[in-house]
Amino acid sequence: MTDLILASNNTHKFREFSEILLHADTNLIMQKEAGFVQEVEETGNSFAENAFLKANAVTVYTGRPAIADDSGICVDALDGGPGIYSARFGSGIAANDEERMLLLLKTMEGKTDRHARYVCSICCTFPNGDLLRTECTCEGEVLHAPVGSGGFGYDPIFRPEGFTVSMAQLSPDEKNAISHRGKALREFLKIYERYMNDHK
Repeated sequence: MTDLILASNNTHKFREFSEILLHADTNLIMQKEAGFVQEVEETGNSFAENAFLKANAVTVYTGRPAIADDSGICVDALDGGPGIYSARFGSGIAANDEERMLLLLKTMEGKTDRHARYVCSICCTFPNGDLLRTECTCEGEVLHAPVGSGGFGYDPIFRPEGFTVSMAQLSPDEKNAISHRGKALREFLKIYERYMNDHK
């Protein structure tokens, strides 16, 4: 079984990655378990660039394959913001998920166009320099108030297209079936298994 290091200390992400990669012949471990405790600065100009920066830093440090995602919410009325700054939205004002979510709601006050999408870009890096990448979206809209206690991030104020409930009201299985990260991970799993079979 191959070890694959998740370039993150986010336990929510670890659970979502683990649930979908469960059937791959891979042992997913968090970066701190591999001895990598640094926070990688996300200086890229896109989700894909930031995912690469995080995964590559772990691979360079450990000499082992690593996987990272960079994801966020892109709101049409905010010209695609917060986008790659979703996890740092309102830095200095908003210190946690709930405060960032409430800040986004405040920023959206008076805006009638509520359309938004979650974006997830995944990058897997290998010591030999090979890269595997996927990127998927989940379309929906920003609600006017938080609903539900599941998920994390902006889930309580995001209603996925075709649903009458927020992302935070979905069960883990329902969320994985339609979420940006769930879709990107399933696409990744296909190319990852193909890659591993070709490099046995």
